[in-house]
Amino acid sequence: MNYNFSLHRFTHKTIALLLLIGTNTVFSQMHIPKQSDRLQQYLGSWVSSIDYKTDSVANLPLIKMNNYPKIDHSAMSVEVLQWDGNSYKHTLTELIGHDTKTDSIFALGKSVQGDMFLGAGEFTSDTDWIMKDRDFTGKETMTVSFDFKNQTDVYLKGVNPQNELLWQTRYIKKNPKDKNIGIQLVSVHEQMQKNPKETLKFLDRMGYSYIETFVYKDRSFYGLSPLDFKKLVEDNHLKFTGSMTFYDLPSKDQQAWKKAMKWWKECIEDHKQAGVEYLTISNNQIKEIKTLAELKRYAEYYTAIGKLCQERGIRFAYHNHSDEFKTVENKIVYDYLLENTDPEYVSFQADLYWMHFSQINPIDYFKKYEHRFISWHVKDYKELGQSGKMDFERYFEYAETAGVNYIVAEVEAYNYPVWYSINAAWNYLYFNIL
Repeated sequence: MNYNFSLHRFTHKTIALLLLIGTNTVFSQMHIPKQSDRLQQYLGSWVSSIDYKTDSVANLPLIKMNNYPKIDHSAMSVEVLQWDGNSYKHTLTELIGHDTKTDSIFALGKSVQGDMFLGAGEFTSDTDWIMKDRDFTGKETMTVSFDFKNQTDVYLKGVNPQNELLWQTRYIKKNPKDKNIGIQLVSVHEQMQKNPKETLKFLDRMGYSYIETFVYKDRSFYGLSPLDFKKLVEDNHLKFTGSMTFYDLPSKDQQAWKKAMKWWKECIEDHKQAGVEYLTISNNQIKEIKTLAELKRYAEYYTAIGKLCQERGIRFAYHNHSDEFKTVENKIVYDYLLENTDPEYVSFQADLYWMHFSQINPIDYFKKYEHRFISWHVKDYKELGQSGKMDFERYFEYAETAGVNYIVAEVEAYNYPVWYSINAAWNYLYFNIL
């Protein structure tokens, strides 16, 4: 087994672990007990760093690895490509899977040189993974250990049967962005407050293309000016695309209305500077609405905001929770807003979870109100795709009918470390849905 061959294959495995581990002690404390769950972290794409002492990646990294899920993510196929100075050449193929009888991880691989190997091992802790390789004569060839620095960064080394160091390397996750998946930063709110730069770096590596915020306050985002926050986001290879903003319906007093419109003009200008493409608003006052006359004022308010947004080249959309599906004078609030706001100025961001929670079939709305929904929040009762309650595959058949331009993952129910769940959300959307 040659050096490159060993390095690549162990790398693959190792990376999986790093993700699964919930890794960064600053960002997560929960444990992932199952070997099969941990293995899912190995999905996606990885590249070698410049050397094992840094997480920096060259423009043309020596190694690229692509791991594709098989059998409900309990197994995966692995392809390893190596740069030869002119192009990336396929150098290793591998099948990795979790065996339920032994609760172990096994691998069957073949290098471009024709050598085949069998690997067996397990995660020994949340941050350590050990795999032992044998050739097809039964001879032990190498032991590879993986040390996960965080969810997207893993150090590994290979030793021979005499425990002598053969090599050491480091791999960084680099998932593709071709399916344009966004994430609402409420999913990592605590992480953004503690270390926004590190958080955005992780989201970039996991394959998210853009972010949506909900923290605009005092003309800033996480304490940064619009231009400074835009730079921080773009420095981490992301786009600041959407923002959820809040300003309650003003009273009927003319001065209150002028004050509200002044606030929105400043808000819109700040978001324009930040490069935002759409703003959304939600309403926590719906329980207080008793008449359609009151509801009419909200429809007029949202249309007025939408006009201001359009003047600055920004889209405006209304985001639902569950209260929108109550009735006022025998009219469903959500239906009223869809029918009494001007489609030229007001779009909608459908929160699929809250629709399902309210015992509403989102598809009925997508068919009835075509092209009104520029964005979806894709959220589940547990980690994305794991509750078995949400029929996301069916919903996405109507994405074009709905008019969706922005798919925004959102995770608020965590049964695993935060970064495991955030990565699993991307995996689910990328490999299962889009």
